[in-house]
Amino acid sequence: MLALVREVSPQLAECELTHLERDVIDAQRAMRQHRGYTQALQALGCSLEWLPPLPQCPDSVFVEDTAVVLAEIAVVSRPGAASRRGETPTVAEALQQHTRVSAIAEPGCLDGGDVLHIARTLHVGASLRTNEAGIDQLARLLAPHGYRVEKVPLTGCLHLKSACSLIPPDVLLVNPGWVDPTTFGPLRVIAVDEREPQAANTLTIGCTTLVSAAYPHTRRRLEAAGVRTRAVDVSELHKAEGGLTCMSLLLA
Repeated sequence: MLALVREVSPQLAECELTHLERDVIDAQRAMRQHRGYTQALQALGCSLEWLPPLPQCPDSVFVEDTAVVLAEIAVVSRPGAASRRGETPTVAEALQQHTRVSAIAEPGCLDGGDVLHIARTLHVGASLRTNEAGIDQLARLLAPHGYRVEKVPLTGCLHLKSACSLIPPDVLLVNPGWVDPTTFGPLRVIAVDEREPQAANTLTIGCTTLVSAAYPHTRRRLEAAGVRTRAVDVSELHKAEGGLTCMSLLLA
């Protein structure tokens, strides 16, 4: 497994925010936590490829939003926040070394954090960062490869993957207040602990699921259900509406 990652911008505190109140962000602490995150990826068997740093782009550590990567093709996104569109050229260049690349074009907007891949279906959140044109373009680009694209209503969160994540092969961790879990078909549903509404974003690599250390109650629910977990402290990055899937692009 190859993970594309990018270092934290020293301007992280100027990040785009949609659903959170702006809080003081310690960029140096965020950098240390990001280093722990990348070390966790390596411990689980990932090789890292570092994208060029973009210190002038506050959100550039959240590389997941810049592309949707599948076995057959990668689709470079057009982020819904105009301030983030300068992040995609370096991602496209890196992906071209590994796979075929297409791209979302204006007027389409699509954030990779809105895309949840389950089997041959890509569920795409209808968020403030992803529009109908972006969803339609993604469907057209992926149809020749046998994928279906389904739009998913959501509320109260930045991206679809803020509301739910797949823990292969068949577990859906979800905040049912933000998205309807029945949308995704017959999966084993685990709801986040009510005290931790933002806990649904997890990242599974191999047989281990990374869970934010900020959400111990939800982590215990997963462990009780037989999911092997590993806690990672990314609390400073949460203040920028970031989660565990946000900070890497995984290529098999």
